[in-house]
Amino acid sequence: MRSARSCRHSPLAAAAGILLLCLAGRAGAQEVQAENVTVAEGGQAEINCKLHQYDGSIVVIQNPSRQTLFFNGTRALKDERFQLVEFTQKQVRIVLSNARLEDEGGYYCQLYTEDTHHQIAILTVLVPPDSPLVEVKEQAVEGGEVELTCSVPRSRPAATLRWYRDRKEIKGTSSKQENGKVFSITSMVRFRVDRKDHSSIVTCEAIHPALRGQRKQTQYVLDVQYSPTARIHPPQGVMREGDTLILTCAVNGNPLPRDIKWSRRGVARRALTEGEVLTIPSLSMLDNGTYSCQVANKHGRSSDQYVLVVYDPGAIVEAQTSVPYAIVGGILALLVFLVICVLIIMVWCSIRQKGSYLTHEASGLDEHGEAREAFLNGGDGHKRKEEFFI
Repeated sequence: MRSARSCRHSPLAAAAGILLLCLAGRAGAQEVQAENVTVAEGGQAEINCKLHQYDGSIVVIQNPSRQTLFFNGTRALKDERFQLVEFTQKQVRIVLSNARLEDEGGYYCQLYTEDTHHQIAILTVLVPPDSPLVEVKEQAVEGGEVELTCSVPRSRPAATLRWYRDRKEIKGTSSKQENGKVFSITSMVRFRVDRKDHSSIVTCEAIHPALRGQRKQTQYVLDVQYSPTARIHPPQGVMREGDTLILTCAVNGNPLPRDIKWSRRGVARRALTEGEVLTIPSLSMLDNGTYSCQVANKHGRSSDQYVLVVYDPGAIVEAQTSVPYAIVGGILALLVFLVICVLIIMVWCSIRQKGSYLTHEASGLDEHGEAREAFLNGGDGHKRKEEFFI
């Protein structure tokens, strides 16, 4: 049981959407217990007051402006958003629909007996954020940096903002500003971009307790401008007289070049151009030349070239049939070269071997001459020779 003093000085609830109703009377007379309620702006709050030992005394419920909402179950204020759905000896139940921020504040539940007793309860209204707004500071250009800002102009308490790029969280710098009872929050992120980042997605996400675990996201598609590229796709095979030539110039760039210029070195002939396609019907050798495709945007220029060679059908057949003979001729030339190399090596080895043989033969003649002289002079001659050496 609470006294009037303890009921008046109980702490105010700081949690969101709390409406605490207490009825206090004389000691031992009545008690009222209430449940905490959380409500988001635009939502519905249900106030339940349980009565204990209620003796039929007057019960008055007032809003923060001290206007009487209900007097013993009878509506006193014409605000249809407040509905008394139950009033018995055990419980008083009130439903607030479409809760507004101005509904927040202290509500009075009063019991009139011989003395007047009351209890103040606090209703806190949460303001969930809208979807974040993402803006770019200036146009992103290849090789430079892009700066994005994400803002939520109204929330209570202040929402938390997070950035994601390619599903990976990136760090941003946040700031908030209080506007009365609500907060405005802004987050900024800055990073370098290349042409491959064009059309990639950056996400800003808002987190808030009123969303009950859900998250509001806004995706921003990067628009990165870059210089153009041009590439001519040539036809397949060899072009003959009478064929139709079709060249396609594949163009890329941001902004995409719209003006595609075709040109030919020398005097331009019967080429038909329509955008990225060049066509020359019924080719002749007079159409031979270098054709170029040129494109440009405010970030640069690009071009590509194609050299056209037109053959008559006879030349094409001759060139095709002469290819095997050329290959055979090359193989024969290689074999002749190898044979000549082998012959040169054999001659060189033969000359080297013959010189060595003559040298040994001369040395053998000297030895045979000494032996023959010794034989003609007899043994003395051989002996004199030995004595001479001694």
